[in-house]
Amino acid sequence: MVIAVDFDGTIVTHEYPKIGKEIPFAIATLKKLQQEEHHQLILWTVREGELLDEAVAFCAERGLEFYAINSNFPEELPDYKAARKITADLYIDDRNLGGIPDWGVIFQMIKNKRCWESAPDEIQPEIPQKKGLFGNLFGH
Repeated sequence: MVIAVDFDGTIVTHEYPKIGKEIPFAIATLKKLQQEEHHQLILWTVREGELLDEAVAFCAERGLEFYAINSNFPEELPDYKAARKITADLYIDDRNLGGIPDWGVIFQMIKNKRCWESAPDEIQPEIPQKKGLFGNLFGH
């Protein structure tokens, strides 16, 4: 499976443009998905230039290498003038509706090929009810 992974807020805490603290188990889980489960990982981030180089180096120093960076293939150069569409089977990003689950939950969902709705109750914590400008987002 091809998995596109965001950096800020997903692998590290969100402190852009600085690199935040590593989120517990993020890199270990990604390495396990890559090395033991044989998934291809693409780093998919808004970072570019030196900021992107810093993020790639941060991961590499911890033993995490990506199949491609902000592109579908290693030899493909990203075109920053056009929208970056990455083709992946799964996207891991802190900006998902409801946020990002714990990395242990993410690993179990991928390993067992389960979506969030069908994840067992012991790994699926209750989603907190969030209120926004239009009241409760979940219709309550």
